[in-house]
Amino acid sequence: MPLSVRRRLPSLRGLVLDVDGVLTDGRLHYTPAENDIKSFHVRDGHGIVTLLRAGVRVGVISGRSGEATRMRLAELGIVDIFLGVRDKREVFGTLLARWKIAPAEVAVVGDDITDLGMMATGSLSITVADGHRDLLNAAQWITNASGGLGAVREVTDAILFTRKRGRPENHEDGLC
Repeated sequence: MPLSVRRRLPSLRGLVLDVDGVLTDGRLHYTPAENDIKSFHVRDGHGIVTLLRAGVRVGVISGRSGEATRMRLAELGIVDIFLGVRDKREVFGTLLARWKIAPAEVAVVGDDITDLGMMATGSLSITVADGHRDLLNAAQWITNASGGLGAVREVTDAILFTRKRGRPENHEDGLC
């Protein structure tokens, strides 16, 4: 992780995530009843829960919607959820106004070109290891892990480490 990124982490008060390709590996599975099935990594969930408990806001802005996504995000305790969004940059502004925090205090994790607008607005733009080439070129930080395979945990651990100057707490309550 670049030094310029490490310097920004302590001032972050919010984290905004895309879903498909960030919290999942980006693949879509459908049942015959047209229900979507998604796989979320439990370690990403643990990182999100720990970050929320530390007082850092977490929001989700996704171009797709689906019951599997809603269920997982609710299970993690994320309340600021925007699904089926076409203009992510506009919704990002709405979310920051709701949180009453400045763009300079928010990191954004995306994986595809629809995320570029909100990534350019936040203080810290992050993409996953398997992100679209435009994001790989534009992001200030590229995670080592791919989307859906621990990339979000990498980000949450880094934020928590700089806030606490130590290892993130271990929560064994099964919520992740």
